[in-house]
Amino acid sequence: MGFAKLRSGALSGIDAIPVRIEADVSRRGDPQTVIVGLPDAAVKESQHRVWTAIANSGYGDLRGHTTVNLAPADVRKDGSLFDLPIAVALLLATNRDDGEEALRERAAGPGALRPAPPEGVAGERGLAPATTAFAGELSLEGRVCPVKGILPLAAGLKAAGVRSFVVPAENAAEAAVVSGLDVYPVRSLRQAFDLVTGADGGRTRPLRASTEFAFASDVSGLPDFADVKGQEMAKDAIAVAVAGGHNILMVGPPGTGKSMIARRIPSILPPMSLDEAIECTKIHSIAGLVPPGSSLLRERPFRAPHHTVSDVALVGGGAHPSPGEVTLAHGGVLFLDELPEFGRNALEVMRQPLEDGFVVVSRAAGTARFPARFMLVAAMNPCPCGYYGDPNRPCRCSRTQVQRYRSRISGPLLDRIDLHIAVPALRAQDLQSMPPGRSSAELRERVLRARAAQARRFAGRPGVRTNASMQRRDIEEFCHMDAECLQVMNFALTRLGFSPRSHDRILKVARTVADIAGREAIAACDIQSAVSWRELDRTLWT
Repeated sequence: MGFAKLRSGALSGIDAIPVRIEADVSRRGDPQTVIVGLPDAAVKESQHRVWTAIANSGYGDLRGHTTVNLAPADVRKDGSLFDLPIAVALLLATNRDDGEEALRERAAGPGALRPAPPEGVAGERGLAPATTAFAGELSLEGRVCPVKGILPLAAGLKAAGVRSFVVPAENAAEAAVVSGLDVYPVRSLRQAFDLVTGADGGRTRPLRASTEFAFASDVSGLPDFADVKGQEMAKDAIAVAVAGGHNILMVGPPGTGKSMIARRIPSILPPMSLDEAIECTKIHSIAGLVPPGSSLLRERPFRAPHHTVSDVALVGGGAHPSPGEVTLAHGGVLFLDELPEFGRNALEVMRQPLEDGFVVVSRAAGTARFPARFMLVAAMNPCPCGYYGDPNRPCRCSRTQVQRYRSRISGPLLDRIDLHIAVPALRAQDLQSMPPGRSSAELRERVLRARAAQARRFAGRPGVRTNASMQRRDIEEFCHMDAECLQVMNFALTRLGFSPRSHDRILKVARTVADIAGREAIAACDIQSAVSWRELDRTLWT
């Protein structure tokens, strides 16, 4: 028998590491299979799936003394995506360097093996193993099943010099997003092996997905802000928050429309760029959330975990690091309803991603870095019973209970939220007589106008897409204040007790207010608006 090499990849965070599959099959010794190279349990179990799939694909029982090495050996290999490359490598190794007599013995019957091409050379109309990568799970009957993380694998392998990528048919549209890579969709082990040897005869053609389409989301079927009567000030604040990517906290009694407002935010989110869509799709691909047959996500994510979520599920982690809710919300919205009901640890671990825009998860198995640039939308009641300050119903909470309830939101976390707005209770008779409020179309127009101004401003600045993501040098360049603006800001810092971090966040919000109004320079009224949307944390928490 012989030796063969193939290419595949392993995931580290949202990036891919090229992996070399080496298979050595010998007739000498007991028929056993050993897989080395830091495989996890799913990879170790692959030997049973692989040999059974080979036999049930019509190739018979080819087992000998087999060693499979997954290189580099110091990188942990997870998941079932190595089934297909291991199986193809074993078939190539079984069929390479045999004598003519052995080839003739196996040439009879429907499961005949064709001679394998030399390493680095394509067979007759086949693929060259040296520039072809494989990924896919195998069923016992030899069917190729979809796997997670195909898009980041395709991007990483393309950068490593791979020209052809053989993937499960359900993952092909996703992988084909990577330009310059020939993606071959396969449904069986036999089809994949025939691609390498040339027995396919050119029947399987590479798939190339077109990314030349607008990412304009269809918002016609989404809930509309016109359904929310009253709360026009809250709508204005939401539009500012979405326009600049700012974090926002809504505080008000039960039933005032906080959750209703938050659930309508997707109807005014701006469309994604191609780079944003690829980045979001990579994350959801790793989590297995890309629908089969889909290519790129077209809509920004909106994540709303329950308040019982753990800190690991929120920011990511586990024995083998995987993305959490803050990463799944990257490029979109993370909605935390009933904010004080979330665990203290879960809330506090969000402080770093809110500030830095990424999460670094370190475990014994390795370190992974996940992007986490999201817009936080939170809602809470003002007290445990919910009716503190409600003119219609009395509050039953003591002052100590109110303070204990509010103290669940720490000062450092609150300081990272740009807008704190009140959502007051409305009388029933007022709701009945109120005309429809501003619609999603009106608010979305404001958002798109502000985002267009930011796109022009930050062109050529990697990592800065919205006002909320501006760094200190960007603030100094784009948020210049005149004497009147300085006077308003100094009042906020000295009389209202805002922190230095609040100073920068006020300027970022003021920049967004000016963008919505179409002003090139920040005016004093923009600073006043930004301050008024932060004063609630002083009046409510003191």
